[in-house]
Amino acid sequence: MSRFIQLHLLTAYPPANLNRDDQGSPKTAKMGGYDRLRVSSQCLKRTWRTSDLFQTAMSDHLGARTKLLGIDVYNQFIAGEVKEKDAREWTKAIAGVFGALKKPEKDKPLAELEIEQLVHVSPAEQQAIEVLTAKLIEEQRAPEKDELNLLRLNEQAVDIALFGRMLASSPAFNIEAACQVAHAISVHPVVIEDDYFTAIDDLNKGLEDMGAAHIGETRFAAGLFYAYICINRELLIKNLGGNTQLAARAIRALTEAAVKVAPEGKQNSFASRAYASYVLAEKGDQQPRSLSVAYLKPINHRDNEDFINDAIKALIQQKESFDAVYDDCADRRYELNVSARQGTMAGLLDFVS
Repeated sequence: MSRFIQLHLLTAYPPANLNRDDQGSPKTAKMGGYDRLRVSSQCLKRTWRTSDLFQTAMSDHLGARTKLLGIDVYNQFIAGEVKEKDAREWTKAIAGVFGALKKPEKDKPLAELEIEQLVHVSPAEQQAIEVLTAKLIEEQRAPEKDELNLLRLNEQAVDIALFGRMLASSPAFNIEAACQVAHAISVHPVVIEDDYFTAIDDLNKGLEDMGAAHIGETRFAAGLFYAYICINRELLIKNLGGNTQLAARAIRALTEAAVKVAPEGKQNSFASRAYASYVLAEKGDQQPRSLSVAYLKPINHRDNEDFINDAIKALIQQKESFDAVYDDCADRRYELNVSARQGTMAGLLDFVS
């Protein structure tokens, strides 16, 4: 069994704003001296794990990433006719297991029940909370110390096993991520453009005012992105308590989501849905390496007639150069090349799993 699975993807997006910075502009990064479009790894991971495709495939094996765990518990206590003061204190005891709680806020009465940091809670932990909450409601009493052992190392959710979890207050229950995701970058230089737009009032007949009802501006750019994913299969199986079948299902679901699902940013404005045009999948025990250096010198479409195939060619050349110098960097490979009609989605999923 190969320890590492590496995925290299080339995906072309039309004009879009997939992942915005604090100014509302598409994220960028400087690489090889040129500005590139960028989609952060945080955006990609959330896009994939919350996609319908991944949620459907993994169904009962997914956790919830939230600060609001305590609010849900509190509402259950109130619905169970627990006194408000008791409900608040019992909730703080339960939610506090998963992280430090916020300080009270004058204008937000339930703020002190929220966890300061996002925490990823597994289904087993959610079930333990539900069982304890129901028991306390039935017996109308506060939780005892032993009953607050709600954290679980085993029976982990697939998304936690893949992307990890850090609990500052309970590091013994941290989970090391089995999947690493690079920020996707455009393989070419990019210039961010502005879209000035207006909206017209349908009931305005123009008798008194011919002007627009709304004026706005949004930023966008188009790009061909290189994305890189590295999965440590051994660690994933370990995180899932030795469940090899579940690990294989998780890898299949993640791979299909990465190939087919686009980030949600500004989709209603741009409909920039896209499948990967090229995927190189690799398996082996060799130390993983990204092939992003293939684009350190950007692909410049003004000098090439076939933009996607030039990008594919650069990727393959870089792979072969690494192999020539370091020996084979993978034991087995599978290619999905849309323009050449090479490979199939089913073949790719069978290969990675």
